[in-house]
Amino acid sequence: MELFPHDKALLLSEFLILYMIVVVSCRGPVYTPPEIEKLTDHFSRLSVNQGYNVFYGGANIHMTNNGSSAELILDKSSGSGLISKDKYYYGFFNAALKLPAHFTSGVVVAFYLSNSDVFPRNHDEIDFELLGHEKRRDWVLQTNLYGNGSVHTGREEKFYLWFDPTVDFHDYSILWNNHHILFLVDNVPIREVVHNTAISSVYPSKPMSIIATIWDGSEWATHGGKYPIDYKFAPFITSMKGIELEGCIKQQNSSATPSCARRSTSSLDPVDGEGFMKLSQQQMTGLNWARRKHMFYSYCQDTRRYKVLPPECTAK
Repeated sequence: MELFPHDKALLLSEFLILYMIVVVSCRGPVYTPPEIEKLTDHFSRLSVNQGYNVFYGGANIHMTNNGSSAELILDKSSGSGLISKDKYYYGFFNAALKLPAHFTSGVVVAFYLSNSDVFPRNHDEIDFELLGHEKRRDWVLQTNLYGNGSVHTGREEKFYLWFDPTVDFHDYSILWNNHHILFLVDNVPIREVVHNTAISSVYPSKPMSIIATIWDGSEWATHGGKYPIDYKFAPFITSMKGIELEGCIKQQNSSATPSCARRSTSSLDPVDGEGFMKLSQQQMTGLNWARRKHMFYSYCQDTRRYKVLPPECTAK
């Protein structure tokens, strides 16, 4: 039976509607973030090879575009990682990442600050961890932090993203100063940790390296380890560019006061100005939006895990 043009158009429109229903049901509703000022515009961008050295898995790291970007690869032989050439006190740190597509269960892509190499028993850490997914599930973004070796208290918060992180690059940023720690995705604040009395004993305070890795987290990453990595889908490739490393640099082999990377600041903290001390109204709107629509787990709400919640959860 031959279809007339209007019948073909009707069938096409019905197919598109069905396709959109399937996509939305798989990925969940898609929201547009509010308009927010861009902290990434305040700092200069570097090429990857300007800011980073190989951390491990050198054979699985490919510099691209003359070192301005890089590919971090995970296959059956190894994961891979980059580590900043300098250690930093407070600052602003950014990486634009594009994540592996398709079946990525068990894969972990991390962008984080750590000093575990220097302080193995009382290290500090501030984490972005992107957790892979089984079929038809989205990547999960997990944030966490430790201070002075407080690893027995997990301070995780988990989010669904409002975009597909495998299609294009997106900015993942950490602002860390004496006032607060701020996690941002595409300049939208998703989490703020205020430096107050309740959290001061475990607030990260020692110089840290900035690290980017891809590795096998099969034991825990996807639904508590329910779905491990399937290496028939390897290699898993994360692309990285848009580097920003703006902080007080610790001089090598010295415990002296750090030098500052920014000439314009009168403080040892390059992100200590008024614009970095607290959130603007726009940023507060973005933070509330991200947490209301996209956060699905916070340790401060996990009364099954903690019979007594960590003190910062109930501080006013």
